[in-house]
Amino acid sequence: MTRRTWATRRKRSSVGLAFRRRSSRAPFAVRAVLVLVAALLAVSLFPPAAAQQGKPKDYALIVGTVWGPDNRPVAGVPIKIRSATAKKAKWELTSDSRGEFAQRVPPGAQDYIIQADIKTPKGQPKPEITVKIADNERQDVGLHLTELPPKK
Repeated sequence: MTRRTWATRRKRSSVGLAFRRRSSRAPFAVRAVLVLVAALLAVSLFPPAAAQQGKPKDYALIVGTVWGPDNRPVAGVPIKIRSATAKKAKWELTSDSRGEFAQRVPPGAQDYIIQADIKTPKGQPKPEITVKIADNERQDVGLHLTELPPKK
C-alpha cells in the first residue's frame, strides 16, 4: 500500500476539483451554439420594425422657394398645395426662414397648383404656379410675389 502524503492528496484533489468544474459546465462551443439558436429564434418570432413595414412607399417631392419683389427669399408665407382637379387645398404649409418649403405628394402623373395664401388688392389673383409630376420625382419651383405680404 502506498502512503499518501499531503502533496499527493493536494494534487489529486485539485485535479479532481478542476475536472468536476469542467464537467458541470457546458463546453464553450455548445454554449455558443445555444446562444446563436436563441438569437435566431428571437429574430424569427419578433422581426425588427423595419422588416415589418416592408419597403418604403414611393413619393414625389415638391420643393420650392418663395421670392419677394426684390428677388430675395421671403420667410413665413403661407402656402397651399392642391391637385389641379380639386378645388380645396390638400396641404397647407409655411415657408421657412430661407423662404423654402417642401411637400411629399403621391407618385404618378398629376398636376398640382401651388398658391401663396396672402392678401392681394381687389381684383388681383393670388400668386400661383402649376407643377407637373410624372412619377416619383423631385420638382424644384420658385414662387415669385409681386408684393410683400403685410407683417403681423
